[in-house]
Amino acid sequence: MKICVFPGSFDPITKGHVDLVKRAYPLFDKIYVAVGENSVKKTLFTLEQRMTWLTQVFEGDDKVSVGTFNGLTVNYCKEVGARYLLRGLRNASDFDYEKTISQLNNIIGKNIETVFLISRPEYSHFSSTIVREIIKGKGDYKPFLPDNIEIQY
Repeated sequence: MKICVFPGSFDPITKGHVDLVKRAYPLFDKIYVAVGENSVKKTLFTLEQRMTWLTQVFEGDDKVSVGTFNGLTVNYCKEVGARYLLRGLRNASDFDYEKTISQLNNIIGKNIETVFLISRPEYSHFSSTIVREIIKGKGDYKPFLPDNIEIQY
């Protein structure tokens, strides 16, 4: 069984995230969309809120499980039996960063492979960070988030 983990902060989940997961369906039997709790990263939304959104977005999808983890992503991969990580690339900066992380994960995770999908053009110009700024500035965030996600901020 081919199992992968798509880790992230999902603060908030975007249409780009959902697109990556759906495009990975043919590649994997099971995809764990997992919120990594990073003590250094300041989030706008609570872990509970982010988990609720992920559960809403992937409700009824047998291929996707939603979870959380602390610590190293590779340890979570071992916990769920995953040999693959899924990551999206929007631009060259993403590639440089993700390449380094994937090489380190491969070493410390004992051959955990990272599969990169290039973002579709319509999703490559924004990130959760940009969407958070739009939300904080009271702008229209709806074009960037899945249709069933409502934000109270």
